[in-house]
Amino acid sequence: MVTARFAAEVSRPIGIFGGSFDPVHNAHLALALAALENLGLEAVRWLPNSVPGHRENPRAGAAERLAMLQIAIDGEARFAIDQTELWQATPTYSVDTLARLRIELGAQVPLLFIIGADHLLTLHRWREWRKLFDLAHFAVARRPGHEISVSSMTPEVAAEYARRKAPLEAIAARPAGCIFAFSCTPMEISSTSVREAIAAGENVVKLLPAAVLAYIESNRLYRATS
Repeated sequence: MVTARFAAEVSRPIGIFGGSFDPVHNAHLALALAALENLGLEAVRWLPNSVPGHRENPRAGAAERLAMLQIAIDGEARFAIDQTELWQATPTYSVDTLARLRIELGAQVPLLFIIGADHLLTLHRWREWRKLFDLAHFAVARRPGHEISVSSMTPEVAAEYARRKAPLEAIAARPAGCIFAFSCTPMEISSTSVREAIAAGENVVKLLPAAVLAYIESNRLYRATS
């Protein structure tokens, strides 16, 4: 299900932020907000997936992850959730996601696929990864004051990065094909570390929105199994 305002034609870039969000945490929110502010986005569309193509299946169910995400983004009008892939029984791949969104939103709207810089290190393993640039731009988060490290990339990804990196001013010039870096202060939080901390009975109050943590506790999610 897509929020109604996304059905209308848009002229400003749209951010695409996919993941399991198992659970959604403060680093996810910080990344999405940094993308909004630094990239001049009309909105960020969050895409929770059901069976991710490149990692293990989520621990929490689809309905639970959706509820947590809805709680987390409540009050930010520029955030919306696309549930299209959440209820699928088969793996979802970024190339298929972006192809669907390109058809839905039109050929001319700039789409920015939001990722962390670490994802560039494994980009060559993604399904039809070069085709992704035909469908969207990449918006890559980097530490403030630091450049993205090319030396850690595979030669083929490094070559694409060198060819496609562009200044932020060029975002609206074309709908796809560039790599843009934007600043985002890193937070050492991952969904895995949150789940492990909850299972161990540790305090995670600084890792999650309070309302999300309350949902997790009331539904007894991520607790250690005997």
